Amino acid sequence: VRFVESGGGLVQPGGSLRLSCAASGFTFSSYAMTWHRRTPGKERELVARIDSAGGITYYLDSAKGRFTISRDNFKNTVYLGMNSLKPEDTAVYYCNAPSVSGGYWGQGTQVTVSS
Repeated sequence: VRFVESGGGLVQPGGSLRLSCAASGFTFSSYAMTWHRRTPGKERELVARIDSAGGITYYLDSAKGRFTISRDNFKNTVYLGMNSLKPEDTAVYYCNAPSVSGGYWGQGTQVTVSS
């Protein structure tokens, strides 16, 4: 199993970013995918989840209406679109396939929201 996250960066409050995660080593189209984030001193938290077909999603309350999770099963890639970003969204963002990852995490991508 391997996850390679990208698309993070420095953005001003109110800005937007689109994160990507290329997954490999398993049958991507068969498994739900998740995005998580972690800030120093805090536990990693679940931000969004999408089922294998892309039809059912879950969002952290603070992400609802601002973040959109999507996937492309032909490209083995999951995305996280983030709008109206706030300083409290600053974190390292990780994707995962909880049913098959066995606790493995990629390197993540840093998102920093600051003026």
